[in-house]
Amino acid sequence: MTTYPRPLVAGDVVGVTSPSAGIRDEHRPRLEVALDAVRARGWRTRVGNQMDGTGIAAGPASARADELVAMLRDPEVRAVVPPWGGEVAIDLLDRIDWAALADDPTWLVGFSDISTLLVPLTLLTGVATLHGPNLMDTPYRVPEPLLGWTDVVAAEPGATLTQGAAVRYRATGYDDWELHPTASEYAVDTPGGWTRLDGTGDVEARGRLIGGCLETITHLVGTPYGDLASWDAPEGLVVYLESSEGNAADAARRLFQLRYAGWFDRATAVLIARTPGPDLPGYTHHDAARHALGDLGIPVIADVDFGHLAPQLSLVNGALATVTHTGDGSSISQELVP
Repeated sequence: MTTYPRPLVAGDVVGVTSPSAGIRDEHRPRLEVALDAVRARGWRTRVGNQMDGTGIAAGPASARADELVAMLRDPEVRAVVPPWGGEVAIDLLDRIDWAALADDPTWLVGFSDISTLLVPLTLLTGVATLHGPNLMDTPYRVPEPLLGWTDVVAAEPGATLTQGAAVRYRATGYDDWELHPTASEYAVDTPGGWTRLDGTGDVEARGRLIGGCLETITHLVGTPYGDLASWDAPEGLVVYLESSEGNAADAARRLFQLRYAGWFDRATAVLIARTPGPDLPGYTHHDAARHALGDLGIPVIADVDFGHLAPQLSLVNGALATVTHTGDGSSISQELVP
């Protein structure tokens, strides 16, 4: 059973803290632009103390964990949105009282290394979490038929949120926020569309959403924080996975690791995001997904818009999803139901 944080309304507080990487001085102007984008929705913002960008993490693990938990438990704070991901959010996992976060839950939003925290929060407590653009991406206009995180956290309980494949995506490069801190339009340059890898024909699959960044959540396997087998999801699972930077062989190894750990035993479909990670000679990321997952007997759909290439879908861990992929188009609907 999934529990959803209540939707944000005008006057609510969005907390900003860095459980992983902090903000260097040269990116402070972008941070202010991102905070203004949140305030434009009628929400207040509160920036924590754990934001230092001079090292691999924004502060000591104990301080980062304490500030994250304090924000998630503060009754005024209704969403916590880190500036971006990073490398070592995993060092917080045994410092968090997860059960304490189930009472009057708050939205936790992000992707990349933040999925190291999203997945355990949903699996251990049943609280829905939101895999979507980080705070520093918030000034961008999210193109239809996609939804930004600000749309999802304001949705009413029981709502159905439907998104589709991006018409175009950004295949290479990133905006330089030092030179252009106010950037708000994605420089999409390549036709989009999702690709079925396991076979042909139309797809309609239904299940509870769970997933995240391959480079981080594979490290949860075999720990209490990645125990997918114990998660109550009688409808089955729609597992979504994205590789942030690894090459095709690394992606294959990680997909096999999840397969051997039983992550796909209850899956009705697997969604794979397009990735900036390189292909290898004679072995692409599509080949890697077919190699690891193609004989599972379930749909495997690639080039889905939720990874490190803009723009991004917003996906709610714990939501009941219906994935449709036909010759007429592709979509994913999420029902915010227990």
